[in-house]
Amino acid sequence: MNLSAPFIRRPVATLLLSLAIMLLGGVSFGLLPVAPLPNMDFPVITVQASLPGASPQVMAATVATPLERSLGAIAGVSQMNSNSSQGSTRIMIEFDLDRDINAAAREVQAAINASRELLPSGMRSMPTYRKINPSQAPIMVLSLTSTVLDKGQLYDVASTIVGQKLSQVTGVGEVQIGGSSLPAVRVALEPRLLDQYGVALDDVRATIAAANAKRPKGAVEDEHRHWQVQANDQLERAADYVPMIIRYQDGAAIRLGDVAQVTDGVQDRYNSGFYNDKQAVLVVVNRQSGANIIETVAGIRALLPELRGVIPASANLEVAMDRSPVIRATLKEAEHTLLIAVALVILVVFAFLGRWRAALIPALAVPVSLVGSFAAMYLLGFSLNNLSLMALIIATGLVVDDAIVVLENISRHIEAGETPMAAAFKGSREVGFTLLSMNVSLVAVFLSILFMGGLVERLFREFSITLAVAIVISLLVSLTLTPMLCARWLKPEPEREDKQPGRLQAAGARIMRAYATSLDWALRHSLLMLISLFATIALNVFLFVSIPKTFMPQQDTGQLMGFIRGDNGLSFQVMQPKMEAYRRSILADPAVDSVAGFIGGSSGINNAIMIVRLKPLNERDLSAQQVIDRLRKNAPKIPGGRMFLMPDQDLQVGGRQGRSSENEYMLLSGDLDALREWLPKVREALRALPELTDIDATEDGGAPQIRLVVDRDEAKRLGIDMSLVTGVLNNAFSQRQISTIYDSLNQYSVVMEINPRYAQSPEALAQIQLITADGARVPLSAIAHWERSLEDDRISHQGQFAVENIGFSLAEGVSLDQATQAIDRAVARIGLPTEVQGTLGGTGAAFQKTQQNQPWMILMSLVVVYIVLGILYESYVHPLTILSTLPSAGVGALLALQLLNTEFSLISLLGLFLLIGVVKKNAILMIDLALQLERNEHMSPADSIRRACLLRFRPIMMTTLAALLGALPLMLGSAEGSEMRQPLGITIVGGLILSQLLTLYTTPVVYLYLDRLRHRVNRWRGVRTDAALETPL
Repeated sequence: MNLSAPFIRRPVATLLLSLAIMLLGGVSFGLLPVAPLPNMDFPVITVQASLPGASPQVMAATVATPLERSLGAIAGVSQMNSNSSQGSTRIMIEFDLDRDINAAAREVQAAINASRELLPSGMRSMPTYRKINPSQAPIMVLSLTSTVLDKGQLYDVASTIVGQKLSQVTGVGEVQIGGSSLPAVRVALEPRLLDQYGVALDDVRATIAAANAKRPKGAVEDEHRHWQVQANDQLERAADYVPMIIRYQDGAAIRLGDVAQVTDGVQDRYNSGFYNDKQAVLVVVNRQSGANIIETVAGIRALLPELRGVIPASANLEVAMDRSPVIRATLKEAEHTLLIAVALVILVVFAFLGRWRAALIPALAVPVSLVGSFAAMYLLGFSLNNLSLMALIIATGLVVDDAIVVLENISRHIEAGETPMAAAFKGSREVGFTLLSMNVSLVAVFLSILFMGGLVERLFREFSITLAVAIVISLLVSLTLTPMLCARWLKPEPEREDKQPGRLQAAGARIMRAYATSLDWALRHSLLMLISLFATIALNVFLFVSIPKTFMPQQDTGQLMGFIRGDNGLSFQVMQPKMEAYRRSILADPAVDSVAGFIGGSSGINNAIMIVRLKPLNERDLSAQQVIDRLRKNAPKIPGGRMFLMPDQDLQVGGRQGRSSENEYMLLSGDLDALREWLPKVREALRALPELTDIDATEDGGAPQIRLVVDRDEAKRLGIDMSLVTGVLNNAFSQRQISTIYDSLNQYSVVMEINPRYAQSPEALAQIQLITADGARVPLSAIAHWERSLEDDRISHQGQFAVENIGFSLAEGVSLDQATQAIDRAVARIGLPTEVQGTLGGTGAAFQKTQQNQPWMILMSLVVVYIVLGILYESYVHPLTILSTLPSAGVGALLALQLLNTEFSLISLLGLFLLIGVVKKNAILMIDLALQLERNEHMSPADSIRRACLLRFRPIMMTTLAALLGALPLMLGSAEGSEMRQPLGITIVGGLILSQLLTLYTTPVVYLYLDRLRHRVNRWRGVRTDAALETPL
């Protein structure tokens, strides 16, 4: 049966079919979204809870633990971790990849509601949740600066206008504002004056709290009018509070201004932000899980003119960081690489055929196949991203293969004297089964990735399906458009005695003669060829075990995340100059374009976060990692301060919020004391490893704390209970928000505390007076003493177990697998007890999981190919001959990676899958023709395989060079995004080169050995051997 015959006879229908495919693809191309990688976000929901004034220990025990019990019972939770700090708890819940995030959100809300009764009664509001991953880098940062407005006013603008508007943009998951806090009226009480006037802290609190009562006051009306009742029940400025009467003493009013300094300030004075060399309020935008970065950023940018029009004219709104330009540049470079690959492939075809008319026929298969793939991508909901574009680049060298095979076979018949029409019918029929075998087995390799599950399947799904679609379309084109054009465009060359072959034809003839001679030598020394095949199999195992491995190639996204850690217990005032010194050091680097950051807030007063934007790649001479190395070297040596930097990556797996490194080692235990005992030992062991650098872990002892020890018997005798003690301390030292001022756009607070100059040491507690119910004044020191202690300033849980995280970076020239092996050895030497477990987190955990599965993934793809080929050839033997081409490709790929100092990553693994599908094409071309010659011309196996090798030499060289040159731009690229594409190009180019050199000789030898084995087995079974009975065509 000749599938091509109807299309050869109907050229108009065939041409219109191809045009229809291109038209659908062209329309779909404009509708495809743009993204750095396929949508493979883990469904993550973050729960936030606050209890002002509560210690980390209180937050962990009374807030985090009850919530974790309820949330941990939700089906599909793969990971849950929490961080509890002063007054705040944040729980990150990660679900299985296939979990619908909206359904998960409903169950999270139900779990929060179920834990209501277990949460502290003093919580001002219930915990809330958002569909965001706080461990991922923000997609955009805006800065607000002004020479007129103070920080509190800028924060008010950011919170009231900018943040509200940005939250409404589709795809925005959370808008965080840092660098200051909302405006507030601050009441700084003077302990000496309170004592002098006999005023209790709670008297001041109650008076101020009662001063603002924004409540309904009703209305009055008569027969004609209706009046709404209003009152001056709101005090909005500090000056309004100064004359407020607290109490009367001996007939004289004691006013607030008599015992306190009242000023207009901010709610939390432990906050500061900057953008370059200016004080700034930062608006940090995180996307929802699964939201498209480019579309979300475009929505934000479209909103910026409106925002600039409604904020005060004295406020300057700038874009401090935007991830989209680098993503767009990366994809633009990938598109350029695609065009270069197309041009190289077409040149290869022309170089071999020597005629533009003939070269144009297979060249048309490239645009039809590639453009047609866009339609399938759109229907399947894919995006234009690094991986889908890489699939199209690789497809450039593959989709032309089928057309080359058809063209070459038809041309051979024309050269033998047949008419182009007859040659088209005959040539297309002869290679029909060959094309089917090549493409079905090739598609089977890619589709086998879809059954691997987990992260690998989600990451490579779009790549595999896009490439498979392009190959299927190319098969359709080679069976329809290509033979039709051959029948009408190819013309027999007139025979001329004086015609001299061209340079390319002469060179091709010399190569063919050299190959024929060397092939004869290989067939005479078949045992040596067979030994070389087994040697490549052993070499594959050795190289795969020894090659340095990592999870994914490190990208240069033009953005760095920076973290400054201060020693435990450092004050906000001490941390600020440290942050300034690091900021100046970073900004002075010639590769840095801008730096923004803030200190305080939820990150703690001794921690600062920075976002560093680098100059475009063409304006700097170093990669992002090299810039980090230089910044580390030039960083000021500041006692009590440490700076950590890591490059932002498009793919971030797992990890915790606020992490300072992409890699981390976790210690988990149900026994917090055991965890504290073993953490320093593990931390110092990791610091001693030369493979690691930038170790970030909790230092010994924790943060300084004052432990108040109350004599409960004495307190009871004096009529004092613990609620009075804690209430007075809360009033004095916790920046307590005691009243709310309602505005038309926002709500503001009145904050009360002891004047900071009286709260600079533990001795401040001695100034606190307790007033009993009968009015007696009792110094706090009369019923309690205090001790200095060290306690954790942050408590983390992982799956309801206490956890300590040790972040680390890799030393120069060290791969992730080398680092993990060194860590395992170091921890084994320590000998952790059974109650403490050590495990890798973040990228390291994902790397270990995929590394364990990699050999099984490769084996599964080989089994799939064997089954498909066995079905097609109705043979157990011939698929083995075809698969014998793969070991040399593996050796070539692994050698190329090592020679070019490139680590083996998931992208390299993808290259091996591609090689499995590509290099077997050569064997299929040889074996299929050899079987035809045995069946139709009754040639011996040795003669048939030799003739098949010679007849198929030119199409094999053409198809291999086309695939090689299609991958070459990936290998040689150096612009944006090239670090993601290079391992794929290196793997394919190295594999194809060595495979081409060896399989031209080993494949015929294996064919003959297996043919002899087949005959022996059949004789032993008493079965007649007949090629015509074994291979259906």
